[in-house]
Amino acid sequence: MKRLRNHLIGIDQGDNVLFSDFEDGGEMWTGTGPRERRKYVAFAETFRSAPVVHCALSMWDMDHATNVRADVTAEAIDKAGFEIVFRTWGDTRVARARVRWMAIGELRHADEWDLY
Repeated sequence: MKRLRNHLIGIDQGDNVLFSDFEDGGEMWTGTGPRERRKYVAFAETFRSAPVVHCALSMWDMDHATNVRADVTAEAIDKAGFEIVFRTWGDTRVARARVRWMAIGELRHADEWDLY
């Protein structure tokens, strides 16, 4: 559990299209085996320390003729942003995907200064 030290709790959120590979024959639509797509997201404001980030698929467009396999997570989280990571494998064909995310963490107080 992450404990927050003060009353300055920040919540940032967004909804990001990760890819639309069916339009141009991209790897997620035409490939097989392990595949991954990453997208960096910058927070609207820097947190005091790395926040907790939750990700979930908000839209997926998959081929009905193959198994549906997907993994979505947040990685490389720091106080300025994070990477959304979408993975699939096997014969799964993903036309497009969108991910909704939410970050919760401490904000800096106006009286906190970085002198050095």
